[in-house]
Amino acid sequence: MSFTPSDTSSPSSDAALEGPAGETSLDSMRTDESLGHLRRIGQRPSLGVYTVQLWHRRHYIWADSKARSRSGHRGMFLGSAWLVLKPLLDGAIYALIFGFLFNTNRGIANFPSYVIIGTFLFHATSNCLNGGASSITSGANMIRAFAFPRAALPLSVVTRGVVSMGPMLATMIALILIIPPHAQVTWRWLLFPLVLMLQMLLNTGLSLITARLTFQVPDFRLILGVIIRILFYGSGVFYSIDRFVHHPWLQFLMESNPLFIVLDMSRDVLLYDRTPALSSWLLLTERSLLILLIGYVFFWWKEEDYGRP
Repeated sequence: MSFTPSDTSSPSSDAALEGPAGETSLDSMRTDESLGHLRRIGQRPSLGVYTVQLWHRRHYIWADSKARSRSGHRGMFLGSAWLVLKPLLDGAIYALIFGFLFNTNRGIANFPSYVIIGTFLFHATSNCLNGGASSITSGANMIRAFAFPRAALPLSVVTRGVVSMGPMLATMIALILIIPPHAQVTWRWLLFPLVLMLQMLLNTGLSLITARLTFQVPDFRLILGVIIRILFYGSGVFYSIDRFVHHPWLQFLMESNPLFIVLDMSRDVLLYDRTPALSSWLLLTERSLLILLIGYVFFWWKEEDYGRP
């Protein structure tokens, strides 16, 4: 039997929705209320709700990071030892080629430790950039199968980097204490965790940016390699900024680079027993928080697209 529009508005149908006193039944009110709160599947929530959802999944992010950190080098003979060996070998090569063949060690006190700190800390950031770039594509099956804030994937990459930094930092500290001229432990070493915290905020923002860009433009993964190389040469990993004293615009560009500030402040507190200038703290804090905020909003804005084929 078919119903016309007039059938739906007949008194008998209205009476079916009314109680003894002519009031709408509680069940129909609940139905109407629930229909008013229906949301499209995969709809992007507000930024505040999105942040709360991420916080509720913090235990998954931590557990996933630890598991992937342990299995990241599975199948290799040296396994997780590569977390330490890779930056260590890079540092030795850079010190040999650039320090002793190209004389970039001139005017740099404790050049071996200078390069070690630069290599290990830059390696931590480059890992987060590369991991963030592949986080969405590598988690495509999970995205299609489960409903969760997609930012959990690049955040898991950054957390994995924090977990992996444990043995890396222990090796870095041991090396700068052992290799002559030996670094001296002072109270300023207590400032180093603050620098690391700001670097992690910076890494998080950069990972969120590379995650979205690589998802939208797969070719960006190749471009990212070039960007990392530019950052490497522009962060003073194996040379001093004093080489550009006659090129103030180059000095300005380098001093504006947050990664250079991270390396410079770390060397001050670990090698040279100097308290970083207040301007360095303020600039690094500003850049790290700004990049984190931009990266977070930039990634969240396309939340609805990450699960689409």
